[in-house]
Amino acid sequence: MTVDHRPDTGLATVVAVSGGSGAGKTTLAFKLLALLGDRATHTTIDWYYHDWSHLSPDERAKVNFDHPDSLEVSLFVEHLAELRQQRAINAPVYDFATHTRTALTQRIEPAPVVVTEGIHLLGLPAVRALCDIAVFVDVPASTRLDRRIQRDAVERGRSEQSVRDQWKLTVAPMHELLVQPSMAHADLVVADHQDLDDVAEHLAAQLA
Repeated sequence: MTVDHRPDTGLATVVAVSGGSGAGKTTLAFKLLALLGDRATHTTIDWYYHDWSHLSPDERAKVNFDHPDSLEVSLFVEHLAELRQQRAINAPVYDFATHTRTALTQRIEPAPVVVTEGIHLLGLPAVRALCDIAVFVDVPASTRLDRRIQRDAVERGRSEQSVRDQWKLTVAPMHELLVQPSMAHADLVVADHQDLDDVAEHLAAQLA
């Protein structure tokens, strides 16, 4: 795997890390970011969920958050294109506990490398067109579910049963229908047995 830094055009190199929910996308992304230091910036499509404040809490719980329609893909693509041009963006701030987009924004400064992550990145042609390296983290469903339960209980105030119910209703079906097939677009597939530190070092070396 080789990387084109586009030195003549001034475009940033975009690394997209995808895979199922709980696969370790964010872990890998931040390991890579730590190695790259100030040469890299980070964004995630998870910030771009639609604002569901117009719905009641019960109605929000019924939204299929594992389908791309739950995301404002057009805004994410616009912002990713700006970062690729090495221009700063004001990204949205999403509250996962209430399923609402806050009035705040977060300033994301440009850098020569953009590391982005999300379950649908490789399944969205408009996103793929902006990416130079596509990585898919392929982890068994049982491992991903255990990680999701732990994450959502700690970070999002969810009960284990609610996480399992959502997994059965939308997460697993959408993974099989949309996420897993997108692995075909990956330049690099990371298997469950691979050490993410080693993978991050490999990617960082390609970006040197």
